Amino acid sequence: MHTKTLLVILMVALVALAGCRGTVPVQDISGTSVTDVDGERPSAEQMERAIRTAGASLGWRMEETQDGLLEGRLSLRDHVAVIEIPYAAGEYSIRYKDSSNLDYADGNIHPNYNNWIQNLDNQIRAQLSAL
Repeated sequence: MHTKTLLVILMVALVALAGCRGTVPVQDISGTSVTDVDGERPSAEQMERAIRTAGASLGWRMEETQDGLLEGRLSLRDHVAVIEIPYAAGEYSIRYKDSSNLDYADGNIHPNYNNWIQNLDNQIRAQLSAL
């Protein structure tokens, strides 16, 4: 019985640890260059439209804070991520700005944040490829 009890305790501890996810480094998307099928760079207006459409499809609220700079906000339950997206003709970046309830500290954040950014980046690329 002693071995079975120890095995059960070990299994419970492993399950508990699997549920406790730590933080990971914030992964910004920097200086992404894009061209259309003809090798042309989309205009700044096309870039803005693609970024806004991609963000809206994933629940991001996008606001222009100045020419060539969008601020995106994603609110899921009690978690909030805020990003900046500078863009110009044929290029964009996605940078961390702020968050709440995502355990941000010293450049590290909850792993879900990076997943949300990767999904946004993929959706922006999909929108741009449809031009």
